[in-house]
Amino acid sequence: MEAQTGKRVKIKGLPQDYKVQLFRVAVSSHRTDYVVTNDTTQTTPQGAREGCAVRWKIEELHREVKQLTGIESCQCRKAQIQRNHVPCALLVWLRLKQLAYMQGRTVYQLKRGLLSEYRIQQLKNPASCMSFA
Repeated sequence: MEAQTGKRVKIKGLPQDYKVQLFRVAVSSHRTDYVVTNDTTQTTPQGAREGCAVRWKIEELHREVKQLTGIESCQCRKAQIQRNHVPCALLVWLRLKQLAYMQGRTVYQLKRGLLSEYRIQQLKNPASCMSFA
């Protein structure tokens, strides 16, 4: 019965009335995962897995935005400029995501390709000339 509905458990060190729902999920014949949720209305392992999948997509979004757009490296001190920087970074991520989807690539492959193409172009025809003495 617990395999289908999960088990309500208390975690040591948390208040007595705080309980979570624990599900055992067979991933393959050799591996079992456990899914824990504080949503005690979850009654099936599938529902808990779907909730975890949604949360994982949100984590991926945060990681991609930080790694690809420079959202963390804003050096601005004024609040208005910071409020402009965040939506601009999100628009860049959205456009990268659209292009990657259209090309059947990941956003990381797309960005690496764009930088590689730019590097090749600059080596062939530099935008600025340098001379060393």
